[in-house]
Amino acid sequence: MEIVLVPGMWLDGESWGEVAEQLEGAGHRVRSLTLPGLASRDEDRRGIGYDDHVGAIVEAIDAASGPVLLVGHSAGCDLSWAAVDRRPDRVVRAILVGGLPSADGDALVGGYDAVDGEIPLPDWSAFGEEDLRDLDDAARERFRALAIPAPAGPLAGPQRLADERRLDVPVTAVCTEYSVAQLDEWLAGGPAWASEFLAIRDVERVDLPTGHWPQFTRPRELAELILARAGAAAPAR
Repeated sequence: MEIVLVPGMWLDGESWGEVAEQLEGAGHRVRSLTLPGLASRDEDRRGIGYDDHVGAIVEAIDAASGPVLLVGHSAGCDLSWAAVDRRPDRVVRAILVGGLPSADGDALVGGYDAVDGEIPLPDWSAFGEEDLRDLDDAARERFRALAIPAPAGPLAGPQRLADERRLDVPVTAVCTEYSVAQLDEWLAGGPAWASEFLAIRDVERVDLPTGHWPQFTRPRELAELILARAGAAAPAR
């Protein structure tokens, strides 16, 4: 199976290291993406926009030799879903880790102040205790050592979705710092912020109890979850 891993804010392809190793060890072809503007702290990120990030994911899908299992984390869930919209016939399943897709016309991420077109990783005090669960001192040091300011342009959006066939692509929503039960409670009544997610026709909800960054705190469990979906999605030989 071709597996494409899309990181969230402040992270490059290396952040998937332990997860990718386990997937490759099981025989899958893995691409851990470093999105435009996230290859170096020294890059000028002011000109990078939404189309650059979505285009990089679409390019990885197009480069695959077969159907793709697409995995997005956090803000990478929005970007991955936009790529699904552009290639609904190439993605066999989208796994969304710690995030839900924004609706057409919405911004992807809010609540962070941009400086010169980029958003630096804030102090840990900016995050909730649930986000930081299991992220011990060593993991925090590793995270901050890897962290690169996120380009602000892609996160401002707006999200652009046009192909209704995206809603037929199966989705696994991995609940990390919140539980499936909490998610279901939030979704009761059909809130507008979840309209895109609620429109998807085949959704699996899975608990992975940890903080917001399971690629650091529960890499083996996350890899096993992905492997199970990869096995189910693999075409018959």
